[in-house]
Amino acid sequence: MTKQQGAADAARDAWRSKWGFILACIGSAVGMGNIWLFPSRVAKYGGAFLIAYLIFDIVIGFSGVIGEMSFGRAARTGPVGAFEQACASRGKKRVGTAIGMLPMVGALALAIGYSVVVGWIFKYLFGAFTGSALAYGADVSDVSGYEQAFGQTAAAFGNNMWLIIALVVTFVIMALGIAGGIERANKIMIPLFYALFIGLVIYVGFQDGASNGYRWMFTVDPEMLKKPEMWVYALGQSFFSLSLAGNGTIIYGSYLSDKEDIVSSAWKVALFDTLAAMLAALVIVPAMAATGRTAFDGGPGLMFIYLPNLFAAMPGGQIVMIIFFLAVLIAGLTSLVNLFEAPVATLQDHLHFSRAGAVVVIAIIGSIVSLCIQGIVSDWMDFVSIYVCPLGAGLAGILFAWVWGREKVEDAVSLGRARRVGGWYYPLYKYVFCGLTMAVFLLGIAYGGIG
Repeated sequence: MTKQQGAADAARDAWRSKWGFILACIGSAVGMGNIWLFPSRVAKYGGAFLIAYLIFDIVIGFSGVIGEMSFGRAARTGPVGAFEQACASRGKKRVGTAIGMLPMVGALALAIGYSVVVGWIFKYLFGAFTGSALAYGADVSDVSGYEQAFGQTAAAFGNNMWLIIALVVTFVIMALGIAGGIERANKIMIPLFYALFIGLVIYVGFQDGASNGYRWMFTVDPEMLKKPEMWVYALGQSFFSLSLAGNGTIIYGSYLSDKEDIVSSAWKVALFDTLAAMLAALVIVPAMAATGRTAFDGGPGLMFIYLPNLFAAMPGGQIVMIIFFLAVLIAGLTSLVNLFEAPVATLQDHLHFSRAGAVVVIAIIGSIVSLCIQGIVSDWMDFVSIYVCPLGAGLAGILFAWVWGREKVEDAVSLGRARRVGGWYYPLYKYVFCGLTMAVFLLGIAYGGIG
């Protein structure tokens, strides 16, 4: 390391504590997929889906999550710099720069689309406080009023004010820095997220008919295990839920101290991400079962149409809706901050912007584009998640494992550990994880999206 590199590393912001890093990574992983997609898939496939999901979570958590964290820490930079360093070892630095732009731009594009969703959440949280979001009837067989209300919100330029509020809150957190902003915010918001959802689980458990949901969730139908699409969706759920795209996990890893054990951190992130998904399922599946629905579609319709209608029919539904959307807002904000961090860090690391300057530039770009795509956000998010995210994760895997090679990978993963990582890790990452990223990419195209 040169004196200039050492000085740059010393000046670079960093996490103040191991748990600050872990909570931030949990925040980046816990998002809408945990809340509006996981419960619907559990409702469709029952306990068989839980088995498949846990298998993929263990495999991907102990390969991809560890790999991207280690890649970022070893490179001490985001995807562009990390890819540069890997390719420079083969005399192809410019190739690395070009390839590294894909996951960085992907993070920005996904953040822009995600901003629109977080804007919706802000609006519905406010509507829960005022009661306006519950004002379209309590008949669970008629959701037409809720459909119309959400259609207006999700239309082109239909939610400008709340979208801007979402962006302002996000960029204020980011402007305060890694330790002072992102870490501090996650230390407050992530424990609150779990506390709120645990409260909802307890409340829903006392509702008539909730037991039907629990029974279905934990019943393993052997026929379901034979369904290929169930395994495909479990793979997609795990892959996207763990926030692997060659960008956010790499950049968060780049701020981590060499003294920390990444293997220990990675399994905690995977565990708490799974717990978040299970808590969401333990709220939504029994609640829907109480209305007679043991199967339902996931996505924005579940969160912004069916659940508000359901809350309106519940005793104390307004309070329940406030708690629910506050928890969902936390999940959305913490993920959004992570997505925007990769482009912000790229401006800092490669164009030498100040933290504030980088945040302002990305804020301007993000605000303009997100305001303009409100009416097409679903197609926008589908394109990024189907094509860009798996490619980014796959490229990170190829450059880290196949280009840097076994010795450097094992050195990076072993840093901070009492004992060097075992021989199991490298082949698991190189062959299994990289193979799974290719499967996610191809299956996503074939199925029109799997996560």
